[in-house]
Amino acid sequence: MASLRRHPCLLFLLALLLSQLTAGLAATGPGDIAVYWGRHKDEGTLREACDTGAYTTVIISFLSAFGHGTYTLDLSGHPVAGVGDDIKYCQSKGILVLLSIGGQGGEYWLPSSQSAADLADYLWNAFLAGGSAGIPRPFGDAQVNGVDFFIDQGATEHYDELARRLYGYKYYRGGGITLTATPRCAYPDNRLAAALATGLFNRIHVRMFGGDLQCEWGQFDSWNKWAAAYPGSRVFVGVVASPEADKDAYLFQKDLYYGILQFAEKLPNYGGLMIWDRYYDKKNHYISSS
Repeated sequence: MASLRRHPCLLFLLALLLSQLTAGLAATGPGDIAVYWGRHKDEGTLREACDTGAYTTVIISFLSAFGHGTYTLDLSGHPVAGVGDDIKYCQSKGILVLLSIGGQGGEYWLPSSQSAADLADYLWNAFLAGGSAGIPRPFGDAQVNGVDFFIDQGATEHYDELARRLYGYKYYRGGGITLTATPRCAYPDNRLAAALATGLFNRIHVRMFGGDLQCEWGQFDSWNKWAAAYPGSRVFVGVVASPEADKDAYLFQKDLYYGILQFAEKLPNYGGLMIWDRYYDKKNHYISSS
C-alpha cells in the first residue's frame, strides 16, 4: 500500500477499474454480488453491510451443527438479538438474505433420510416461513429468503433429499424458497453432486479459492465446467476479497476481469460475483467502499 501512495495515478486507475467492474455487475440482468456475513465480529452488523449498496445478496453463515439432534448457529460472536430486524431492513432494500448451512470446522452430517427431513423441518420452522411450538426462532419473526448449501466435510448422502424437502415448502409459502449451493471449484464436488442433480438450485457459487491449485491455475476453465454442467442455474464466480483470506487464490480486480469475467459474462447463465467475505471486503475495499 505504501508504494501505491507514492503513485496516485495507480490508485486512480485501480479505483476507476473497480468502479467500472462494480457498475457492470450491478447492471440489469446477470451481475449480482453476493457476500458472506457472520464470520468475523469486526465486520460490522448485517444492516451496515446492506447499507453499503454493494451487495444484492447477503448470506448469513453458518448453521454449523446439524444431523445429530443438535443445531448450532455460529455467527462468530455477533449478538443474535437485532439480526432479525436487520434481515427485514435488508429485504426492504431489495436485498436477498440467505442462511448458509455447513461451513468449515462445524459438526454436521446427514446420516439418514430422517435426519434430512428433520433438518428441513427445523430450517422451515426456525428460519423460514414456518413456526412450531418448541422450536425457537433465533431471528424472531424475520424470514430468510432461502438456504445455501456450503457442505465442506462429512458424508455426501441425503443432501438431495434435504433439497427436495425444502423445495417442497414453496407450496406453503407461495413465493418459493431460494436454494443455492457453494461448491469447491474442482468439478464435480462429490459432496453436492446428488443435491445439484435435483435441478432445484437457483444459483451455484463456485469457490475459486480454498487450496485447490487446479482451479487457481486455470480459473475460467474450472468455472466454465460448472456453467456448462448446470445451464438452468445462475453460476457465480466466488473470490476472496483480500490476500489475507487466501493469498494463493486472491485475484486483483484486473486479473479477475481478464482471467475470468470477460469470458464468463458472455455466458447466458453467468450470475455475478460471490465475495468471501464481508470482513475482508470491508478491510480491503474489494467491492464495497465502506
